[in-house]
Amino acid sequence: MTASQPNTATVEGRTTHNPVVTLFESYGSGAQRIGRLVADALGYPYHEQAFSSEQIEAGSRGENFGPLSRALHAISGSFIGTEGGPAVAMTQRETYDLIRENTETVLGYAEEGGVILGRNATFILRDRPRTLHVKLDAPLETLIARAAASGISEKVAARRMRNEDQIRADMSVNTYHWDPRKLDHYDLVLNTGQLDENTSAKIIVEALRVKSAG
Repeated sequence: MTASQPNTATVEGRTTHNPVVTLFESYGSGAQRIGRLVADALGYPYHEQAFSSEQIEAGSRGENFGPLSRALHAISGSFIGTEGGPAVAMTQRETYDLIRENTETVLGYAEEGGVILGRNATFILRDRPRTLHVKLDAPLETLIARAAASGISEKVAARRMRNEDQIRADMSVNTYHWDPRKLDHYDLVLNTGQLDENTSAKIIVEALRVKSAG
């Protein structure tokens, strides 16, 4: 199975696909809350990203988190291992297994339908019908303040934002060879510094409806 050949169902002679929204965010854009609102509005599941912010922060310090550690070995050694020393490169087999496992997970989520946060789903499902690809962003000050509102200091939020956004982008570039910071594969980019969560969710649901009808 490939990303451009997802499982389908036939209803009254028509091929149908469950609706899917893929989300990619700059850290602090509110993707978790918005994603859950969209999933609830669609009546389909919300699929969380593979690694939390806390896991990425700990993994960047060299702590072992299984699949995350494998993913971090695929990118620049500046994020893992001892300071100034290159990380041990992931073997080609490990990289292959990492990509295969994630791709199978994303295709399974797509078959269920709903909202998929991260996981390179935007790229994997780029040719899938009834699928809307969304990026969430906001001004720097808004991102930091929103992240800090979760109970961390603005200093910690700013550090996490720089670290996490770079790591997530590097993992995408070094595994699927696409850069999620570029806009090539998105249908919609929303500034959540200007739009509240409910409005953002409504826009996404309506955009999915319009794209699916086209």
